[in-house]
Amino acid sequence: MLFCFYLGFTTQQSEVIVSALVKIVNTNLDMIYKDMVTKVQQEIALQQVMSHIGGVKKDMIILEKSEFSALRSENEVKISIFDLYHLFFIKDVKKWFVPKRIKLELQQIKKQVMDEITKVRADNKLNLNLEKSRVKELHSLNERKLLEMRTEIVELHAQQDRALTQTDRKIDTEVADLKTMLESHKLDNIKYLAGKISCGEIGQYFCKLSIDCIHKGHGSKEI
Repeated sequence: MLFCFYLGFTTQQSEVIVSALVKIVNTNLDMIYKDMVTKVQQEIALQQVMSHIGGVKKDMIILEKSEFSALRSENEVKISIFDLYHLFFIKDVKKWFVPKRIKLELQQIKKQVMDEITKVRADNKLNLNLEKSRVKELHSLNERKLLEMRTEIVELHAQQDRALTQTDRKIDTEVADLKTMLESHKLDNIKYLAGKISCGEIGQYFCKLSIDCIHKGHGSKEI
């Protein structure tokens, strides 16, 4: 306000100019803050995403371990049953007299058990491969989402930078216009003062000339 006062403006004019500048700056700042995201909000969003990804990875590891342990325990139980059967029956067949029909039934049971074990192993291997593929796909999906979020954050920063640049340019333009207006008013005031001083000097000259004429008239009459 003192700057405006020194340029020749009155107190009321200075207050109007300063109020206009404050409104312009506040409006531009409101427009910027409306589209901006604070650093704290960005960090919170990134922490939430990383926490979600960590939770998914942890769940996948636990699921993979639990399923693998269950399948392995099931296989061990089946293999143990077959081993007991083989130990207590097949090996003792030579020691005891066993009818041929029972031998055939035992061989069929043995074949069925072996087929079942082979089938279970194949199913387990297939399930493990499917689970690994699913885990890889989920990991790839999480990586893509994280990359998209990073891209969005970078784009948001770029938009904020562009908005700040435009605002700076607008403020510079308005300040330049205001300086031009102030210079114009200053020049008008100088012209006004110069004209006023010139008129006063001309009036003083005519007054002085009139007084001289009056004095000369009185002098001629006395002669």
